[in-house]
Amino acid sequence: MTAAISRKASHSMALVALFAALMAVMGLIPKIDLPLGVPITLQSLGVMLAGCLLGARRGFQSMLLFLAAVAAGLPLLSGGRGGLGVFMAPSAGYLVGYALAAGVTGALMRTLPQGTPLRTAASAFIASVLGGLVFLHAMGIAGLVLLAQMPLDKAFLADLVFVPGDLVKCALCAVVVHTVAKALPDWPFGGRER
Repeated sequence: MTAAISRKASHSMALVALFAALMAVMGLIPKIDLPLGVPITLQSLGVMLAGCLLGARRGFQSMLLFLAAVAAGLPLLSGGRGGLGVFMAPSAGYLVGYALAAGVTGALMRTLPQGTPLRTAASAFIASVLGGLVFLHAMGIAGLVLLAQMPLDKAFLADLVFVPGDLVKCALCAVVVHTVAKALPDWPFGGRER
């Protein structure tokens, strides 16, 4: 019994660390700087994948581990950024939102219908749109209002520039989930117990 629990805990910790590392690798892809101080990066795709593939708890933990490494000064954000200062920048709302959005995405993925790879992929797209786009963008807008002192209407309009690219990331997440569902039909999407 103890060996089974230990193996399950080890597996869970390995997945959390793997997805934190995946976020760091996504940070190697060059960012596109925008005048509002929030760059376009690939890392929001990592948030969506963590939620859909790991579930709410482990997805949240993986993004929290990633953010802790960033706060410790590791240059893991796109453009080689890291340290506590990034949490005072206009993009801080998005960064803080990474862990929460992965949790929301995972919780949604757990409740949405699955069964076939296509249905699972469609659920991943919906969970990614609601958690990895709508929720994450709401956190980002809040950060722009609080830290950049931007009026809410301007922050909302400024955030719209990210929506088309993030919809593409939602579709990419669905494609990855579809591939995993075909190759590993017993994968516990959204943290579901099998």
